[in-house]
Amino acid sequence: MFKKVLIANRGEIAVRIIRACRELGLKTVAVFSTADRNALHAKIADEAVCIGAPAAKDSYLNEKAILAACEITGADAVHPGFGFLSENASFARNCGKCGITFIGPAPESIEMLGDKAAAKSAMKKAGVPVIPGSDGAVESVAEAKKLAEEIGFPLMVKASAGGGGRGIRLVERMEDLEAQITAARTEALNYFGDGSIYMEKFIVNPKHIEFQILADKHGNVVHLGERDCSMQRRNQKVLEESPSTIMTPQLRDRMGRAAVAAAKVCGYYNAGTIEFLVDDKNNFYFMEMNTRIQVEHPITEFVTGIDLVKAQLKIAAGKELPYSQEDIRVKGHSIECRINAESPEKGFRPSPGKIKALHIPGGPGIRIDSSVYSGYEITPYYDSMIAKLIVYAPTRKEAIAKMNWALAEFIVEGVDTNIDFQLSLIRDPVFEEGSYDIGYLGRRMKDK
Repeated sequence: MFKKVLIANRGEIAVRIIRACRELGLKTVAVFSTADRNALHAKIADEAVCIGAPAAKDSYLNEKAILAACEITGADAVHPGFGFLSENASFARNCGKCGITFIGPAPESIEMLGDKAAAKSAMKKAGVPVIPGSDGAVESVAEAKKLAEEIGFPLMVKASAGGGGRGIRLVERMEDLEAQITAARTEALNYFGDGSIYMEKFIVNPKHIEFQILADKHGNVVHLGERDCSMQRRNQKVLEESPSTIMTPQLRDRMGRAAVAAAKVCGYYNAGTIEFLVDDKNNFYFMEMNTRIQVEHPITEFVTGIDLVKAQLKIAAGKELPYSQEDIRVKGHSIECRINAESPEKGFRPSPGKIKALHIPGGPGIRIDSSVYSGYEITPYYDSMIAKLIVYAPTRKEAIAKMNWALAEFIVEGVDTNIDFQLSLIRDPVFEEGSYDIGYLGRRMKDK
């Protein structure tokens, strides 16, 4: 086992990783930008190193500064968290060249799965159902038009190197195809430095269901059940729950086997998430695989009792999984709400500023993953998420009731938040019935 872990991230996930390291007796190093000098992760780590200016490109995306921080502090492992460099194959490879353990999958797996077209090809070989579409990147408009006639409308144009809802366009008729391809290419180039795109059939009103997997370096792979991430706004997840209301033991077994096969075909190890779209007939299709810990990982931890971050650390150190698939049990129900410093009334505009007062809910089955505190200054440089509120109860009905009151008790003064918006979702009859799909929130907001 390595001795000292540098966390190449910030915010709540950095705090989460530091706590997991402490439980395993590992020393920690935080890195921070000049804007994050007073951030919680920089205060609670054993050591902290400033790595640059506020802009992410000058700090949290600065590979050289992060690797230099490892050298200065003697850190022999790096945990990338999510976002920033977490799915950057070059960074993972450079860590290895420097003799530093990258707490994540092999660079080759990151490269394969980061290219959505290549990932789709690999899934076909593994027998994992995929959405009908192009076999690889689409090179020209002429090729795109020919494919569109075969696939049919509506269809999606997607960035091959995309993620986070970027570089995605819905096309409903041939006349709009060229313009939407141009728009998707431009956005993909700006965000990912890669303008390649692929095309696939648009599945109308599906559920977005993802499966968590853990895989060690000895060929053992297990899945830990599903998360329903269908409550989305502009392709961004807002609220997640586990298990999904549509899940049956038979469907979970089929999807779980597909998730495990997806990991194995890529020679994958560490934590990963396979995302599927599920139509109204319970047909499911591979969408993408995320090669990192997910924002919504706590709900899986609640329903399985497995600490995913500690599992990541142990796998990276070469340890075998201590359980088989038969040992994994999904029990009870968990819901996560993402609390953002933003104003839903003003088009979800970010709301930076100083937190003047803070009251965090508590009690049995309530968990807060956050890095904010009273007096903390929320800067405009990074993602607006300031906390994750997660609840657990024996039944879905009880979990909804618990989340309802936990949100009502959550008080943040000094900045706008989406707490009231989340309350409206929890109290929405469609959510209570569990009958929402990936497009529901967009339709609801449009109607209002």
